[in-house]
Amino acid sequence: MAKKQNYTQAKGRRKTSSARVRLFKGKGASMVNDKPVEVYFSGSIKEALWQRPFKLTETLGKYYVTVKVSGGGQKSQLESFVHGVSRVLATENKDKFRPILKKAGLLTRDYRFRLRRMVGMGGKSRRQRQSPRR
Repeated sequence: MAKKQNYTQAKGRRKTSSARVRLFKGKGASMVNDKPVEVYFSGSIKEALWQRPFKLTETLGKYYVTVKVSGGGQKSQLESFVHGVSRVLATENKDKFRPILKKAGLLTRDYRFRLRRMVGMGGKSRRQRQSPRR
């Protein structure tokens, strides 16, 4: 039987993607959908984005996370990952981490999402119907 580990959990969301984040104390490899985070979000720009909450709170190497991400594309999955990690760090140490993450804007959920197609508009979501007379 697997041993039980203590963790803090939170959810992050962006567009249609959602991330369930579990934060563990200590050194370990951070995983996203059973892959190392460096492999799942490869590249220097993506690496800087996912490390941002840890670097701001100076906890890189002190905590590690396991994340289950679903829905959306890679960019929205990365942003939901960052949102979830920020929320879980804020619940871990409210007095110290929350003001730092709030000031950086990482705790605010980006509410924007794709505008769906509307009936009677003749195609895409923002397309207008063509005028019958010239």
